[in-house]
Amino acid sequence: MPATTMDQLVSLCKRRGFIFQSGDIYGGLQGVYDFGPLGVELKNNLKAAWWRSMVYERDDIEGLDSSILTLRTVLVYSGHEDTFTDPLVDCKKCKNRMRADQIVDGKCPQCGSTDLTEPRDFNLMFKTNVGPVASETSTAYLRPETAQGIFTQFKNVVDSTGRRAPFGIAQIGKSFRNEITPRNFIFRVREFEQMELEFFVPPKDDEKWHEFWKNERLKWWKEQGLKEENIKIVAVAPEDLAHYSKATYDLYYNFPIGYEELEGVANRRDYDLGNHTKGQKDLELQAHVHPNKDSTSKLALFDDETKKWYVPFVIEPSAGVERGVLAVLTEAYTEEELPNGETRIVLKLKKHLSPIKVAVIPLKRNQPEIVKMAHDIKASLLKTGIGRIALEDSGNVGKAYRRHDEVGTPFCVTVDFESIEQSPATVTVRDRDTMQQERVKVEDLPEYFKRAFL
Repeated sequence: MPATTMDQLVSLCKRRGFIFQSGDIYGGLQGVYDFGPLGVELKNNLKAAWWRSMVYERDDIEGLDSSILTLRTVLVYSGHEDTFTDPLVDCKKCKNRMRADQIVDGKCPQCGSTDLTEPRDFNLMFKTNVGPVASETSTAYLRPETAQGIFTQFKNVVDSTGRRAPFGIAQIGKSFRNEITPRNFIFRVREFEQMELEFFVPPKDDEKWHEFWKNERLKWWKEQGLKEENIKIVAVAPEDLAHYSKATYDLYYNFPIGYEELEGVANRRDYDLGNHTKGQKDLELQAHVHPNKDSTSKLALFDDETKKWYVPFVIEPSAGVERGVLAVLTEAYTEEELPNGETRIVLKLKKHLSPIKVAVIPLKRNQPEIVKMAHDIKASLLKTGIGRIALEDSGNVGKAYRRHDEVGTPFCVTVDFESIEQSPATVTVRDRDTMQQERVKVEDLPEYFKRAFL
C-alpha cells in the first residue's frame, strides 16, 4: 500500500469532522486548529489512554492541572525568558520570515533570494498583562510548557500526598508557542496540548529511570497502534540538548512528512527544582517582578537514610497531543481495493481510540418499529460505558457502512425487518476491519461489546 500522504489526512479530517482550521470562515488563523465532532472524541480518547497508563495503572504517580497564565518569575528562573528562542531570519526580497534552520544553501526557501538578514533571537512565548494596568510588574506569560506548573507545585503535592522518590506528577494541558513558521497541518502549531510526566528520582538513579521511561513510552505508543518499524529512538547529541537537559531520547515517528519528533524523554537533572529553590530566595528580583513575595520554600526531599535533604533529578517524558493524533491517523489510514473495483477508505484505529465505538443503523428510517428498536439498543449500549454510541438514521445502510469505515467505527449494528419479526430479536453486527457480519441476539449485545472492548 502506498504511504499515506498529508493531503489524504487533511481531506479526511475536514470531510469527516475531525479537524478544521481555526477561524476558517475568515481565512483562518495560521498555526491554530479546532477539533471537530469526531476529532475531539479521538483526542480525548488518546488523552484518556495516556492518563490511565500514567495515573490509574501506576501507584507512584499523581495528577495535576496547573494554570495556563504563568507568573513571570517562574519563567525567569526556569530559563525560558532568556533562552526559549528560535533564530529568526527575514528575506529582504519577498519579506518571508523563517527560522534559520530552514535555509538551505543560503537561499530563501520561498523565492530563492540570498538577500537575507542576519539571524536574531525571537522569543517564542506569548506575553500578556494581568490586571487593568500594563506595567512590568503585571507581566505574565501563556505557559510554553506544562512542566513549570508541576515544578512550582512540587512541594504542595509532596506535602499533601506524602510521596517519596521515586514518584511522578502527570499533567495534560494547553501550551502556547509563537512559532515563526507553523507548518505541516497539526504537526507544528502555536496552540497545542501536552501530555507530560515529571518523574522525580534520587540523583544516583537518574540514568536507570531514563532508560526505563524510554522503553515504557515506546511500549505505550505501540499499544496505540503505531508499528515499531515506524518509530526510531534517537539520542540527542550533546550540542543539541536543551539548556536544562543532561540527556534526551527523542522518539521519531514516520509521519507523511518523514521521520519527525513524536515525544521526547529528557533527563532534566535537578535544573528546575534547583533553580526555583534559588529563585524563591532572591528577594531583589522577586520585588522587581512580583512584589510582596517572600516565600523560602525548599523544593527538595528528605532522605531517611542519610538524614539529609536533596534535590531530586527529573525524568520527563513529554508528548504533544496533536502530534499523537496525527501519528495514529497516519498509521490507521488505509485504502483497500474491493472485489467490485471500488476503493474503501478505512481508519483502522485501535478500538479504545475510535471516536465512535458502535453505530446503530435502522434499515428503514420511516419504519417506527425498527427505529424504536434502534433507539432502545443505543440506550442499552450507552449503559455499558464503552464510549460514544451513534444512531445512524440515514436510511442507506451501504453509505452508513462507508462513512463509519472512514471515521474508524469498529462495529455497526443494523436493525432490519427480521429484527422486529423474530423472537428472540436479532440484529446484524458488522466488523470494520474484516467487513464480516454475524447475527447476534439483541439481549446479548451489551455483553458482546463489553467483551469486544476489553
